[in-house]
Amino acid sequence: MTGRVVVIGVGNPFRRDDGAGPLVVEALRTRVPEGTVLTDSDGEPGRMLGSWRRQDAVVVVEVVHAHPGQPGRLHTLTAERAARCATRSASTHALGLGETFALAAALDRMPRELTVHAVEGEDFGIGRGLSTAVADALPELIHHVAEAVDEAHDRLRRAGAPADGRETA
Repeated sequence: MTGRVVVIGVGNPFRRDDGAGPLVVEALRTRVPEGTVLTDSDGEPGRMLGSWRRQDAVVVVEVVHAHPGQPGRLHTLTAERAARCATRSASTHALGLGETFALAAALDRMPRELTVHAVEGEDFGIGRGLSTAVADALPELIHHVAEAVDEAHDRLRRAGAPADGRETA
């Protein structure tokens, strides 16, 4: 089996800023190499783990709460750092990414590599549309994620794995 590049936009588009993850995924549809797997997730751990295989390179896009916060500020986290945050989850979901990654590690289901690109949110109320701070940060977030996808494809190619997701014998 070979690895794929998987981008997961975590969030709920009906919870204002929480919809940024899926918006990033939608914006990437014409910007990433063919064969990139683009998907949305509500953050439920079982479904998240089902989105990737152990040999994949995974990029997660999420909106977080930070205390003290600076809405619109961007963060890049490794899976290890996100898992360390599990006890003080900053996700807008019942279980945060840290808990999901800790579960994946315990089940030996972590992908080959995993990076989280996050933006600090401001408004998580009911409704559609982003706060000004998150909307202003979105182009830079999309750019960072697109670069991460290109770099992941390059690493998979260098490792001898076709980045198009095809399996080899």
